[in-house]
Amino acid sequence: MSKLETLERLADRIAARVGASPESSYTASLLGKGVEKCAKKFGEEAFELAMAAVQGDKPHITSEAADVFYHVLVLLQASGVSLDDVMAVLNAREGTSGLVEKAGRRG
Repeated sequence: MSKLETLERLADRIAARVGASPESSYTASLLGKGVEKCAKKFGEEAFELAMAAVQGDKPHITSEAADVFYHVLVLLQASGVSLDDVMAVLNAREGTSGLVEKAGRRG
């Protein structure tokens, strides 16, 4: 299975949990608390990943990175943005220098 297929499967599972009971699904409980809670949880996980990276603890980095992928997909779901939307932006940026792309952004 490809890396992208794994992310797509996870995104699909998260979408399927939208109507689930918060008592039986951690994902449903996060989604039920709204974008703000999902964003906060993503931020916590991103910070934990950054700290694991600073410590150079590869198993911890791996585990926290998995949490970040999960929580970014939950945040996208809560925000009404699909993985396909994100992939389209990444595909459009392919072959463009990061410096050029960043300079061309609005705001």
